[in-house]
Amino acid sequence: MMRSPLFLALALAAGCGAPLLAADANAQTARAVRATAEMSMVLTGRIEVTPEGAVSALVLDQKPALAPSIASFVEGTIGGWRFEPMLRDGKAVAAQAPLRVRLRGTSMADGGYEVSMTSVDFSDYDPKATDSVTRGRVTPPRYPEEAYRNGGQGEVLLAVKVARDGTVADVIAEQVNMTVVGPERVMAKMRDILAKASISSARSWTFNPPTTGEDSSRDSWTVRVPVNFALGNDRNAGLERYGRWRAFIPGPRQAVPWRKADPIEQAGGDLLPEGGVYMVDGAKRGLRLLTPLQQG
Repeated sequence: MMRSPLFLALALAAGCGAPLLAADANAQTARAVRATAEMSMVLTGRIEVTPEGAVSALVLDQKPALAPSIASFVEGTIGGWRFEPMLRDGKAVAAQAPLRVRLRGTSMADGGYEVSMTSVDFSDYDPKATDSVTRGRVTPPRYPEEAYRNGGQGEVLLAVKVARDGTVADVIAEQVNMTVVGPERVMAKMRDILAKASISSARSWTFNPPTTGEDSSRDSWTVRVPVNFALGNDRNAGLERYGRWRAFIPGPRQAVPWRKADPIEQAGGDLLPEGGVYMVDGAKRGLRLLTPLQQG
């Protein structure tokens, strides 16, 4: 973790999480939720790993736009990571992958802020792949009217069980993360509304099952699909937000009932790029981080 004088940046960012139903009657409860909200920053780049599982190279996107203390913290932390060696035909090989990390800023009693890394993801989606599940007909859900009317914004992480014929055998909302602050009861209601809209839409989706590789003969596959609900031009504001703090209120994580959890599966579902389909139990696992995130 890193202690950093980020008070001003974080204080300004707190205003970016526009409140839900910001009436005076809700002010106290909204304030309580805001106190538990994370100030979040998502950074991207690429990482290279040696056959032994050590980091050999790291390139952060738009590094000049980042505060030097943030860039130094990220590079220093990631530089000490260890990965499970990548095997090809039974032999350990060097690997590279896209990198996405989420930083959290937490206020301290002395007025400073503590910065930590809470999520990391190395997923890559290839829509032309034949050895993994890809998108078929995946129509985004309509924005629920009540959530739209009340300014509810967030991302639903769906876990989908794909049947042999590419239809959806089962689906749950594994997590719903919000990017606006409101009273706790309203936040819970918005999460439920966004989750139900996503699940309802997902039941009619279709996917392309793998036709080659080790996973092609399985009876079913589990994939994660992120669904983003954003108002106005928020979807297109990524470049403006890059390297800046914004509100992030993570929701509770639900267990996927039809699969056994991987003991070293890395938290990072809140970082999956929208538009992709990401295999959960596939033979092509990609980079697997062994170093606990809270170290550093």
